[in-house]
Amino acid sequence: MAGELTTTSYAILGLLAVRPWTTYELAQQMDRAIGDFWPRTRSKLYEEPKKLVAHGLARARPGRVGNRPRTVYAITAKGRRALAAWLPTPSEAPQLEFEGLLKVFFAEHGSKADLLRTLDEVRRWTEEQTRSGAEICRGYLAGEGPFPERLPWLILCGQVLDDFVVAMADWADWATDVVQTWPEDIRQATPDLAALECMARRNEAYIRAADRRRGKVRERSAGAAND
Repeated sequence: MAGELTTTSYAILGLLAVRPWTTYELAQQMDRAIGDFWPRTRSKLYEEPKKLVAHGLARARPGRVGNRPRTVYAITAKGRRALAAWLPTPSEAPQLEFEGLLKVFFAEHGSKADLLRTLDEVRRWTEEQTRSGAEICRGYLAGEGPFPERLPWLILCGQVLDDFVVAMADWADWATDVVQTWPEDIRQATPDLAALECMARRNEAYIRAADRRRGKVRERSAGAAND
């Protein structure tokens, strides 16, 4: 029996809607195009196209690269309808998977040096991501990026990823400055209550702004209904 379709299934289906791919090419695209916000192991990715074929959402065509056989997968008309039907369905809430932050959470079981090393790793990651992001942006601006017809919504995705990297860089810098003021035994550190107060105020301000936005939407909806 064909397995149940997952979000990863639809991610693969979306890539097949761009053009046909081999499983190796799909794995590359998953890494390059959406790996920053939907990372999955390659072993799982290689099974997804077969699942789509079993559901009639994709078709497989044998081919060769030199003397090596390969299978090329393409989306079917049923697959395009399934992809279109999936897009308006409710999405799961965003989830953050961040090993460095997990180590910060349990920092009292290590040393101050361990914590500073973790923060430095985060900072170096943001530098690598920034360089990569700059290359991608410049490539598109030079007219050399792949699938430029998809650029309007690719920019929407790129913006949130760019903002995330900047936020991580700012956080790593701030956290490093804070930790450097702590004693060597970080269990004796004094909590930054000013930062906690700032977080509370920021969240409360956001809630008030969100309530105002919802109120305006309701007013517009009521006005449209009365027209």
